[in-house]
Amino acid sequence: MTRLPLNGISMPTRRTVLKAGVLTAALPSLTLPRAYAGTTPSLPPHGEREPAGTRIERIAGTGVLFQYDDVVPSFDGWAHQEPTRAYRSLDGTWAFRFDPDNEGLPRGWHLPGGDLAGWDRIAVPSSWDLKDEPDWGSYDGTGFGTGTAFQDGYAWYRTELRVPGAWVGKLVRLMFLAVNYRADVWVNGRFAGAHEGGHTPFALSVGDALQPGSVAVIAVRVHRRADFTDYRTGTGPLDDPLAVPWKPVDYWPYAGITRSAWLEAVPQVTIAKVLVSAQDGEFESRVIVANHGTRQFSGDLVVQPGHGTGRSVVPVNIAPGEVTVVTTSLEIAGAPPWRADSPRLLRATVQLRSRDRAVVDQLSTTYGVRSVHVDGTLLKVNGEPQFLKGFNWHEESAAHGRSMTISEYEHELGHALETGANFLRNCVYNRHPFVYDWADRHGVFVMDDIDNMWLNTDQERVQTERYGLSRALAATMAWNQHNRPSVILWCLQNESEIDANGAPVYRAWLQDMKDAIRALDIQNRPVTWASATSWDPAFDIADVVGFNEYFGYFYGKNEDLGPTIDAVHQNHPDKPIIITENGSWSYLGQHGPDTEQGNEEWQAANFRSHWHQVTDRPDYVAGYLFWVLKDYKERLGYNEELNGISTMGLLGFDSTTRRLVYDDFAAAALPEGR
Repeated sequence: MTRLPLNGISMPTRRTVLKAGVLTAALPSLTLPRAYAGTTPSLPPHGEREPAGTRIERIAGTGVLFQYDDVVPSFDGWAHQEPTRAYRSLDGTWAFRFDPDNEGLPRGWHLPGGDLAGWDRIAVPSSWDLKDEPDWGSYDGTGFGTGTAFQDGYAWYRTELRVPGAWVGKLVRLMFLAVNYRADVWVNGRFAGAHEGGHTPFALSVGDALQPGSVAVIAVRVHRRADFTDYRTGTGPLDDPLAVPWKPVDYWPYAGITRSAWLEAVPQVTIAKVLVSAQDGEFESRVIVANHGTRQFSGDLVVQPGHGTGRSVVPVNIAPGEVTVVTTSLEIAGAPPWRADSPRLLRATVQLRSRDRAVVDQLSTTYGVRSVHVDGTLLKVNGEPQFLKGFNWHEESAAHGRSMTISEYEHELGHALETGANFLRNCVYNRHPFVYDWADRHGVFVMDDIDNMWLNTDQERVQTERYGLSRALAATMAWNQHNRPSVILWCLQNESEIDANGAPVYRAWLQDMKDAIRALDIQNRPVTWASATSWDPAFDIADVVGFNEYFGYFYGKNEDLGPTIDAVHQNHPDKPIIITENGSWSYLGQHGPDTEQGNEEWQAANFRSHWHQVTDRPDYVAGYLFWVLKDYKERLGYNEELNGISTMGLLGFDSTTRRLVYDDFAAAALPEGR
């Protein structure tokens, strides 16, 4: 089969079918109608570019990521605390108030001593969607469109704490693992910064606003864009041309301070980040050191890879205000490799010492001795070809929304082990750090992903040429998850629009993000994306060809998949192929002939057909991802009668009730020899 021209192709996908008659494609006006009973949610303020000012600087041959004019630091402090640093958790109960008319700022809700009469209380972390939604996990849609799950626009969070007196002279950062969608932060009435993007961590330097030994007031104003003017009918879609994603999408946009937050006090001369690559008996590190003080620092950097007795000692001299990168290379012959069947983790420790050998700062990181690369049509880990069997999944629970507990993660991710899956796709946003920890410990491969879902050509152009949020999301993904041995693929986008005439806008957008990742990832992992079409004209940019397909459900017949894969291979004979999405739906508990849509038997038969066609081609198909682990919530304008739950999962929304397809997926064997 020869490659068809892109122009003229109208291939229905999960995206186009679900959006039919619901979403618009034109660049919208910034003036939005009313969207929630009695409220007028405005767009969050946008400047000329995304508010973190994300940029990559080349320092001593290494790409270094900056936000807010400072190196983006390690966020490991949520679970691992260093002896040279001090930490103060901000998890707990905060004061909370919705601000539907955007009156909080002029009324001084961010100021110390403000009147908190009429304020409520809320847990941090949590998703405000569940604050007034007792039947959140039910399939009964009687109340769909009501309650705090549909409260959009602004809401305020406030907390107070006493800053330890011992923090005098320290660099103090305010750390957030996630705030959805936009956060504006004040400390003691002083604006500390803003962040956009609901699933990526960010850190704000707030030491100048604090007085050690005194009480500090932290105020966070959170904004979520409304999706519709009428949620019950799914009409009047609302969008924001600079946001990512910019319009209603096929998952629930849980709002609030959805993950942990804390204050972290570090020395003025500090180790901001450690990048590690370990393979073939060699350990390489790039240590980023920043001098926030007023004096020249002279000392040594001591790098210990955590295997054997070897270490590296490198003299460092850092001027005030300077950022430097120290590169080290050590032999670690005999170090155990990280493999799926034996996920051996090591911990590298880096110390910054003064001339008198006193430890000034310390930062450690876990890593694995693991290589990943593309060799023609094969995806290899530690030199061995891999076939990836896995599923897409959404980070949510009926009890906690996107603010899942550790036990919920353990239960949810445990399905990978139970079904023999060795691969997770974090569709379509970064996950809580625990997820990567879990995958590292259990030997499960990860394709990490960002929020670039269903962008249109106008938005792709805006992000590439002006606003830069897509690039920032790609860069922070690669930076934050850099040392994770489980992460073997970077995913750039999901089912976004392709312009005509060679797709210059689409190609430039993808290349811009790939270049950002390449500038930061010293492990040089492969890059892919989940295309809406098997005829994507930018697949030459991808290291691995990835596309979503729904033959026999949204279009065509089940048996069309094999010939399509063969055609894609013919078009790209030097690249591995991964099916990044495939699945169909069924009503939970409905049984009957496997030829009848909606029956669990039909859904299971569809899977078996696709799985066999994929695994019949192991020479150039490297993996398959089922859509989706469990039923999930969405506000897209369909399934309101089921409380907005999409019923395409191996499991019900409770993450426990199994469909027939679950057992078929568990029984699906990898190709021989993989």
